[in-house]
Amino acid sequence: MEDRSEEDCAQENRQSDGTNSKPSGSRCTSLRMFLVALSFAYFAKALSGSYMKSTITQLERHFDIPSYLIGVIDGSFEIGNLLVIAFVSYFGAKLHRPKIIALGCLLMSFGTFIIALPHFIIGRYEFETSVRWVVNSTQNSSPCRGGLPEDLTQADRSPQAPSTGCEGESNLSMWIYVLLGNVLRGIGETPVQPLGISYIDDFATEENAALYVGCVQTISVVGPVFGYLLGSLCAKIYVDIGFVNMETITITPEDARWVGAWWLGYLIAGVITLLSAIPFWFLPRSLPTAGSSVPKKGTQEEACFIKEAPHPKHKYQAEEHTRFIEMAKDFIPTLRTLLGHPVYVIYLYVVVIQLNSLIGMVTYKPKYIEQHFRQSASKANFLMGVINIPAVALGMFSGGLLMKRLKLNIMGAAKFAFCTSLIGYVLSMFFFAMSCENAKVAGVTVSYNNVDTVSYDKHSLFMPCNSDCFCLSSEWDPVCGQNGITYVSPCLAGCTTSTGSGKNTVFSNCSCVGVAGNFTAATSQCPNKDDCDRMFPYFLALSVITSFIISLGGTPGYMFLIRCIKPQLKSLALGFHALATRTLAGIPAPIYFGAIIDTTCLKWGQKRCGGIGACRIYNTTAYRIAYLGLTLSLRTISFIICIPGFILLSRQLKEEEKKSILINGGTELEALRKEECAVLNSDQVAHAKENSSDEHAQL
Repeated sequence: MEDRSEEDCAQENRQSDGTNSKPSGSRCTSLRMFLVALSFAYFAKALSGSYMKSTITQLERHFDIPSYLIGVIDGSFEIGNLLVIAFVSYFGAKLHRPKIIALGCLLMSFGTFIIALPHFIIGRYEFETSVRWVVNSTQNSSPCRGGLPEDLTQADRSPQAPSTGCEGESNLSMWIYVLLGNVLRGIGETPVQPLGISYIDDFATEENAALYVGCVQTISVVGPVFGYLLGSLCAKIYVDIGFVNMETITITPEDARWVGAWWLGYLIAGVITLLSAIPFWFLPRSLPTAGSSVPKKGTQEEACFIKEAPHPKHKYQAEEHTRFIEMAKDFIPTLRTLLGHPVYVIYLYVVVIQLNSLIGMVTYKPKYIEQHFRQSASKANFLMGVINIPAVALGMFSGGLLMKRLKLNIMGAAKFAFCTSLIGYVLSMFFFAMSCENAKVAGVTVSYNNVDTVSYDKHSLFMPCNSDCFCLSSEWDPVCGQNGITYVSPCLAGCTTSTGSGKNTVFSNCSCVGVAGNFTAATSQCPNKDDCDRMFPYFLALSVITSFIISLGGTPGYMFLIRCIKPQLKSLALGFHALATRTLAGIPAPIYFGAIIDTTCLKWGQKRCGGIGACRIYNTTAYRIAYLGLTLSLRTISFIICIPGFILLSRQLKEEEKKSILINGGTELEALRKEECAVLNSDQVAHAKENSSDEHAQL
């Protein structure tokens, strides 16, 4: 990008008259600085945003909340954008854009720090486990306990759970801090995109604007690589690292109860975002355009002519001195003019629906990999960052480069974006064939006789083999029997004794296991994922291919948005585009995607104070159909809406072509008339001279 900028500067210096090269060199330096600063800001906001999506499983488990509520937290970022996006885009374009972006970065950093705050004010994370009864004990207690159920219910609860004031001890209110911090992040992110892109488009040459936007967008996709890698690293670290003895932790990162150090990544992301605000304070409000400087030597008429020369058609210069009241009066009429543009409105419809599909898919894709292919959260985030996101970055950059090389006009950019999206849509249908069987959990996905029966009922957990034990159906403390079947808890497996401690605990005399006299069970869930391991590489390969193809149309589609409206409406169009996509896609998509995913849950956890907590195990078949089916259904609707969009665009281009012909034709006709008049006058003068010469001859 640095070499491109130098070529750009050299080209613009050649276009100028060369009498005043200092302003041109200063302009090129400032433009390069702005490109680097904006790229870093895009990187910072993309890193923190992707890290948020990589931690949804950790937040869900730590705060014991369902997926739809995680969707509310994720959508709160868009709520912050919704509050100020239209006004920032409109008024910010007429003010000092770099400094407004700097203020936004500071606010993003503050919001990121607030998200990490609950970890430092909440108690230590507690999870359901039977192993705690045997740690530091000379005689191991029996998981299968006799006695009255009422006594068991009280004894089975965490000894630290208070009988009164339980709601004050719960984590119910702690996720509010995460939501508020995410809202502040959304408010701070508002000026970065519309003001940054419009600044580049105003002061970069027309043929390089698309490449610059492609570079910035590519950096914004590189950010999630590091965001997901950071999420992978933090997911391996236990949430209370440094505060508890790790030898007493009896679960592993593969366990459904594991919570990683999600708070650590937010502290790192907050520092990076804070640093991204610094360069913008040293950038100018506007830059001189190429060839706009007035030569030192020349007549007054030349200077006046150069000063009043119009700017290029696609540029829109911010007014240096504009009263706030005047800007406010023009806002509603300008917005009405923008929404009266039919092509722009159709484009918004298509983008909103496609972003619903994209946001819902990306938000829950790591969780889909965890639940469907039974991978750890750390591995899912690592694969998203190393394999999937680079394909998106390469596609975004390649799309911008192809648009420059092919010199695509508005219609060409629209067709290119449509075709890439359609090809990705067709390839995505093959994901339905990449199925993975449900984990074998007794009483949940299979019966105790190992017969498939996917229908969870709390009474199906109780069988004659554990009838002598008084167990709680709400527990989730899985153990793996020697028969390869997972049991919800040692008690429900009918285990009467246990040996060892911590992760090495082995439960014996498990009456429900019964394999050739071996009645033992070990802690954690049985792997049983041979079919998933065979299918998973194909899933990753297809995911990379579809991500690359769909991303090819990202930059041409964005440039279509910039070019389809008048230059004076550009900043407002970008801002309203961001407003519409965040309001109608960014906010609702994670919520209803999460709500639909919740319907596929087979076993819910239970909070200490009662009530449904986080889901422990899903019906993978129903999860796959709901997740992929909703994603592709939304894309289908967007393709249908594209049909009238192309018709309206074609009509608009034909009308503009007719107007251009009329204008050019009128100019040519006027020139011809002047030429005819000149010829006629010359003929009349010649004829008069001939008559005069004849008269002289006769005399």
